[in-house]
Amino acid sequence: MGHINRLSPAAVRNAKPGMHNDGLGLYLQVTLGKDGLSRSWIFRYAGADGKEHKMGLGSLDVVGLAEAREKAAACRLLRDKGVDPITDRDAKRAAAKVETTKATTFKQAAEAYVASHEAGWRSHRHHEQWVSTLRDFVYPRFGDLPVAAVDTGLVLRVVEPMWTVKPVTADRVRGRIEAVLNWAKARGLREGENPARWRGHIANLLPARTKVRSVEHHAALPYTEIGSFMAALRAQDGTAARALEFCILTATRTGEVHGMKWSEVDFEGRTWCIPGDRMKGGKDHRVPLGARAMAIIETMHAIRTADLVFPGRGERPMNRGALRLVLRAMGRDEMVHGFRSTFRDWAAETTGFPNHVVEMALAHAVGDNVEAAYRRGDLFEKRRKLMLAWAAHCNQPADDAKIVRPQFGGRS
Repeated sequence: MGHINRLSPAAVRNAKPGMHNDGLGLYLQVTLGKDGLSRSWIFRYAGADGKEHKMGLGSLDVVGLAEAREKAAACRLLRDKGVDPITDRDAKRAAAKVETTKATTFKQAAEAYVASHEAGWRSHRHHEQWVSTLRDFVYPRFGDLPVAAVDTGLVLRVVEPMWTVKPVTADRVRGRIEAVLNWAKARGLREGENPARWRGHIANLLPARTKVRSVEHHAALPYTEIGSFMAALRAQDGTAARALEFCILTATRTGEVHGMKWSEVDFEGRTWCIPGDRMKGGKDHRVPLGARAMAIIETMHAIRTADLVFPGRGERPMNRGALRLVLRAMGRDEMVHGFRSTFRDWAAETTGFPNHVVEMALAHAVGDNVEAAYRRGDLFEKRRKLMLAWAAHCNQPADDAKIVRPQFGGRS
């Protein structure tokens, strides 16, 4: 073998665009792109088909001259044994991928899914629901199995036993399994159709959730009893009792009251401004506050110890079950989510307020896109009159369900 002109370290550092031969099939390829010079190592060899093949050995930023020569020597050794270096590399990568797939459990995939998506979720509560449903229903069944091994039988072992008992929860769990498996497939951790998908698959194995049994709505207190109930509630001591009373007076959701901060309260404007990231619909919502609601706010402000209006012990958030405990003490623990229905029934049956004003008070979407575009405001002053009428109704121990006529003119 004749003398080989090897590249010097200086020649490598100062190489201009082009192919620079280091000998024995190793080349430094230098290209000029929009980001400047790019340098990488190439091993060139004749394949079994007699054609020239090029195999990348890595960027000069990662692979130095000495390491590139070692890699080229290993490739030549394979060629001497009749093994194609590119075929050998691809086979090793495929084997490594198989091992990675085998090693990744469903639980690990689910945790990675949650970590990559939680920033886009509207609240910490949503994160908690994801984690708890997977932990309670899925992980005990196949959390430790490879994510690639999850099939229809395993999915059914989780959702089928509770499909007729807790159909809403069962469908949420199925949907979350489906989302994790879709993520795993996109990551190359599994192949094939998703065994948790509803359309065209689980739909053929289980009855539609809406047909399993009648939808059970949250128990609601009849609006004719709300005055007596509120009188009893005002007699209850504690932050949780005041939070529940405030929640009923404002017709808001319990989660919105749990997370209420002082920065959201406009004392002068007698308004509570809930940011969109804490709303179910994702939009900011202004809530007018009547005299009793403001009195509760002022009481809590006088004993303020944290950023939260209704804190738990110390500066920690109130326990999620605190309002239910108040109701349980009053013998009404089944109704914690039903007071918005009470408000809705009262407004529909005993007042003349337009339906869309009531729906906006409940932070519901109103009408179609055309109607929403036409009605750009939030009807705040009309809603203020509605909420004042509701507060007055809640303050009547002997509820006579009087008809309330809104005192505003013009079209809404």
